[in-house]
Amino acid sequence: MPGKFEIKTASNGKFFFNLKAANGEVILTSQQYKALAYAKKGIASVQKNAADAARFEVKAAKNGEKYFVLKAKNTQVIGQSETYPTDAALKKGIASVQKNAADAKIVEA
Repeated sequence: MPGKFEIKTASNGKFFFNLKAANGEVILTSQQYKALAYAKKGIASVQKNAADAARFEVKAAKNGEKYFVLKAKNTQVIGQSETYPTDAALKKGIASVQKNAADAKIVEA
């Protein structure tokens, strides 16, 4: 089973998406968008930018763990990961986004 982008509606009526790996685990979450069309444009940006390792930026969370963001060419953040307890786990998370984003189907939940 390939990965998928799952578009959801937040309680405030805005849209966001999660990129899920083949095992169903969320590996990237977007910001919230005013319209469904904008969320779909965000997905297209993830698909375009995920292949470029330079688009990933590692950051430190308040709890000391690390997470990553995926940025578009214009440096705008288009997705954020969960936090990871080790550098190895973080690298696996980035690799999973790179592997799953390009061919992931889009579903509206």
